[in-house]
Amino acid sequence: MSSPREALQPFSAVVLTGGSSGIGKSFIELGQKLKPELWFCNLSRRSPDKNSSEIRQEFLNHFACDVSRPDEVRNAAEAVVAWLERQVPSGRILLINNSGFGAFGRFAELDLPRQLEMVDVNVRAVVQLTGLLLPLLRARGGAIMNIASTVAFQPTAYAATYGASKAFVLHWTLALNEELRGTGVRALAVCPGTTTTPFFRTAGLGDDAVLPALAMSTEEVVLAAFRALGAGRAQVVPGWKNKLYTFAGSKLPKPLVTRIAARLLARFRLNRAEP
Repeated sequence: MSSPREALQPFSAVVLTGGSSGIGKSFIELGQKLKPELWFCNLSRRSPDKNSSEIRQEFLNHFACDVSRPDEVRNAAEAVVAWLERQVPSGRILLINNSGFGAFGRFAELDLPRQLEMVDVNVRAVVQLTGLLLPLLRARGGAIMNIASTVAFQPTAYAATYGASKAFVLHWTLALNEELRGTGVRALAVCPGTTTTPFFRTAGLGDDAVLPALAMSTEEVVLAAFRALGAGRAQVVPGWKNKLYTFAGSKLPKPLVTRIAARLLARFRLNRAEP
């Protein structure tokens, strides 16, 4: 199996969504550490911290973009393609669809516009940006890495829209990978579990909703993703605890695993949701 450093060697540039924080920011920091001359194009509303000593700003190009808005995604994709053709005209391209968010609570009690925005960010933007950049990837060679989740393996009550959106990302990525065989491009679904990021706070949960014993760091998730990329895998679940959880979730009957997951989420997450 290739090391994370070896996995990045064929690539000259990375196009990433959501690199301003969390897993996305770690992709930039670790990617630049493993291959200092690797260019990053970040698409997000906020730019990664310009004061961070872990990010080489001279190899980072930020494209301001709200990925929930189709027009902004299209304009940003056009700008990225033009910039790459001008500044990094050769080499393979790695596209990382990382942007995403969740919301915990009963669907009927959650804000509907926010739920629809979640579908736009977690699903539509992934499909749109991939479709817009795929001609470039096929021309130069490359890979597509889509960030799904362990909740993609079973229906998730009290996070119904989020879980379903990540199930789409997982299944769509695996199907896309099969379609791309022989084209010089492949796709990888990364399915992290609980990770120490602002995700849960954004989703409306207090800090006590995250059990430290079950959480992985963003660096651990990113290193697992890079290893899977180097190994040519189509799917990776970082961490043995997450592997055990997803294995059980994929083998049990869906109605049963849905009930079990609902009870666990109600106990450890639903009663910790904040207004």
